[in-house]
Amino acid sequence: MTDQATELFTPELMARVRQIQIRTHRLVSEVLSGAYRSTMRGTGIEFEEVRPYQPGDDTRAIDWNVTARTGEAFIKTYREERQLILHFVVDTSPSMAFGTQAITKRELAAEFCALLATVAVEQKDLVGLSTFADEPGLFMPPGQGRNHVLRIVREVIAAPTGGRARDDQSELADALDHVSPLLHRRALIFVVSDFLDEKREQWREALARLGQRHDVIAVRVVDPFEVELPSAGIVRLREIEGSGEVEVDTRSRKVREAWAKAAAERKQAWSDTLDRARTDRIELNTSENIADPVIRFFRSRRKSR
Repeated sequence: MTDQATELFTPELMARVRQIQIRTHRLVSEVLSGAYRSTMRGTGIEFEEVRPYQPGDDTRAIDWNVTARTGEAFIKTYREERQLILHFVVDTSPSMAFGTQAITKRELAAEFCALLATVAVEQKDLVGLSTFADEPGLFMPPGQGRNHVLRIVREVIAAPTGGRARDDQSELADALDHVSPLLHRRALIFVVSDFLDEKREQWREALARLGQRHDVIAVRVVDPFEVELPSAGIVRLREIEGSGEVEVDTRSRKVREAWAKAAAERKQAWSDTLDRARTDRIELNTSENIADPVIRFFRSRRKSR
């Protein structure tokens, strides 16, 4: 499925989109634009031609197939792409609707997309979007312009949440495998999710496959309640993607410690899985300024390169 109808863009929805636009406009500073430009420029390359080897050429660029066929040494040459492609793969499952702060995890995901998309179009780069819940959803081909960025934000906010329980397959793995053949040029792909999909081996393999063709960054979205349980008396919790309910006595230190331990284990498992997939990462929190971790990521990546 390459496109699908989203829910009616109600006044309430458009007000939320407008709020995201306002916050994003304030955050798109010279610092962020400069960090993006210095980090991302020159990271995209594409094949240009095969030519005879010349003394001084990098031997790692030798095309061994052509060399073997002709009996003479040939190398592959590449050129820098003048225009980058950013593509967002955004989780819109029910768990992303959770939030104890001013915004939900899904709204934070939309703000992240708006922030980077705005900076990218300022640099004349292309930006696209895919959404997924219990199955792959909308696919927006890479495009340009402020109206295109606005539509990306609207679609992230309004995309269906799904809700069909699945036990056999990783929804995230399906989404990653679905988007790869739809992108015909190498892209910088941001996978934005809370990564609660427990079928880690499946989506790790899908990440690794996607990373063979594209530059992939995992963006984990969390709410502080998921990390640290506040002391707020007896709280009734309901599973967002299920029907179970449980009462938790948050006054208990042991309960809070167990909650924090489980959160730390989830984060470590996520990080270990990304290490095995050789995938870079960013972590966003609904209680924190979104620009700070993004700028830290750009600066860290620039140093590593």
